[in-house]
Amino acid sequence: MNVVVVGGGIVGLASAYSLADRGADVTLCEKGALGNASTARAAGGIRCQFSTAVNVDLSVASREVWDDFEGRFGVDIAYRKPGYLFLARDDATVDQFRANVELQQARGVDSVFLDPRDATEYCPGLEPEQFAAATYHAEDGFADPNLAVQGYASAAREAGVDVRTNTAVTDVLRDGDRVVGVDTEDGRLEADYVVNAAGAWAGRLADLADAALPIEPRRRQIAVVDPTEPVPEDVPLTIDLDTGSYFRPERDGAALVGGHFGGDDPAVDPDHYSQSMDLDWAADAVERAAAYTTYFDAESGIKRGWAGLYAVTPDHHPVVEETVPGLVTAAGFSGHGFQHAPATGRIVADLCLDGDTSVVDVDVLASDRFADGGDDLVERNVA
Repeated sequence: MNVVVVGGGIVGLASAYSLADRGADVTLCEKGALGNASTARAAGGIRCQFSTAVNVDLSVASREVWDDFEGRFGVDIAYRKPGYLFLARDDATVDQFRANVELQQARGVDSVFLDPRDATEYCPGLEPEQFAAATYHAEDGFADPNLAVQGYASAAREAGVDVRTNTAVTDVLRDGDRVVGVDTEDGRLEADYVVNAAGAWAGRLADLADAALPIEPRRRQIAVVDPTEPVPEDVPLTIDLDTGSYFRPERDGAALVGGHFGGDDPAVDPDHYSQSMDLDWAADAVERAAAYTTYFDAESGIKRGWAGLYAVTPDHHPVVEETVPGLVTAAGFSGHGFQHAPATGRIVADLCLDGDTSVVDVDVLASDRFADGGDDLVERNVA
């Protein structure tokens, strides 16, 4: 079977590797360099604390790979597990936290519901009186996305994937109702399946196939900060969910600070957006973190930062399906694509080669859910 994978980020590479590992003849087309778009600008979070069953299941299935990445791929991805600590201020969020932990535990995740005062055991600089509840999972953590890209790219090539960088897809070819290949700047590629793993560009690729999807690029920012009080490396990634603020320790005493703080959140042109951090946003992000921890204050220095893209859907879940015959979509992860890539790659291979998958029940991720207008699938643990 011939498969063309469009997109050389972590999801595309994991899909290409999994397909080739199962015997498919795979060509991967990336318009730039591998992993140089959204993946390179990700924070590298890997967590199981989600609010829907499908996201928890994707995390659990992916964690099998992350936990043994060096053994499988020969690359140390600097994977650290200080945990994730979610904080709630509002009563509705507290109720959601209780439901989240119940769901997570039922699906094999040992998360715990905490009194905020007990959360200071994990984050000593937390000012707990501002919060009503917390959740924590010790096995959550973060890794280096660029190193993960290297591991998957090497494995994909060794498995026989024809990796073509600087190769933009210009059209999706159809024969009647079925997708049968793509046109690129370097020529035509015929295929039994085309995989849309184009991330922030996935909506554009779907349009070329006359298969519109509600996946939009949204800009997100991260600041690297010199905290006034050093953040120990064993402090978890800490999220004030009701305000959107988060921080985590970085190497050499620095910290990453981020968050999306509401207001306008327009779609952006993924080919023309500012990749630089906005200084006003960075000052606001540090001020928000300083409001609930002792690690930051007005003396904290902003060292550098960057902006990247989330490929966002209305319910913050990806589209994973055969959208039209011959076109498999794996996009719209809304900031969770890095951590869910290992499971997604296996699912994509199953959909192309078997027509179904047993890795995770992905029926709920079909794009027809948006036509139904329901909100049962909305992911609540979003920062």
